[in-house]
Amino acid sequence: MFERMAERAVRPAGLVRRAVARALDSLVLAAVAAAVARPLLPGATAHIEAKVDAARVSGRTTTVWLLDATIAGRLGLVLGAVLLFGILYEALPTARWGRTPGKKLLGVRVLATATLRPPTFGAALRRWLVYALLGLPGSLWCLVDRPRRQAWHDKAAGTYVAR
Repeated sequence: MFERMAERAVRPAGLVRRAVARALDSLVLAAVAAAVARPLLPGATAHIEAKVDAARVSGRTTTVWLLDATIAGRLGLVLGAVLLFGILYEALPTARWGRTPGKKLLGVRVLATATLRPPTFGAALRRWLVYALLGLPGSLWCLVDRPRRQAWHDKAAGTYVAR
């Protein structure tokens, strides 16, 4: 009886549940990025339009770089906000409870493969950062991985998603 309970506790989560949980968590992260970027857009747009207008008025053929220090600074603010929110929304809850809000809604959790407990903060952070860098291609690895259906971010962190 105990063996059957243990087997159920370590069973990998289904791919559809994992995908929907990831989509929900990604929508939250995208909403935060959009909320941070929205107030910065008018200034960035005005800055670029001013550069294009200045080039047009000069009468010479010139290259107008759309990415400059002003725009890079604004992108840096958005990226910084996304990284901070990602730590608070993804890494901390994964380390503390083994799940993000999206995973909780779908009934899945992240476990360390060695301990079958939630991963350490370092592993949870590494898991999220590898996912952020590799995205969907790294996630698709779980389609061929056996027996735990680990994606690349799971492999990097020594975790897997359980039901």
